Amino acid sequence: MLNISHYKIIAIGRIKKQWIQEGIQMYLKRLPTLEVIEIKDNTQIKEEHTIKGIIGKNELLVTLNENGQSFTSKQLAAKLLNAHNQNITFVIGGASGLSPSLNSSASWQLSLSPLTFPHELTRLLLIEQIYRAKTITQGSPYHKG
Repeated sequence: MLNISHYKIIAIGRIKKQWIQEGIQMYLKRLPTLEVIEIKDNTQIKEEHTIKGIIGKNELLVTLNENGQSFTSKQLAAKLLNAHNQNITFVIGGASGLSPSLNSSASWQLSLSPLTFPHELTRLLLIEQIYRAKTITQGSPYHKG
């Protein structure tokens, strides 16, 4: 079973669209131990410094970007399950993306799609996929694929 208590999302910028806030809140109710940390939109260097200050020593860093690895939902669930209780921190960049050095320091990079999405929508999609991964590992009927 996927242990959500070991997952954190660091996201640059605030959610301004009400419908995205509502979607995120719906999934966070289903994932009460998932921690989401918003940081202020700034220069990539300042954002990287802030992010590195939040990430703990033993946390696995996963950055989201268009050049990252793509997975099916079942493959992502298996990858998260195979992390063997490691603390995983996902980082979503703002409008200018994440710094190249932060991306290169990640344990792995994740692409949710070859398409580019606004950071607000990316956050909703990532949270939904973490929830989906949990339901896949539990054998829940949520994932019908």
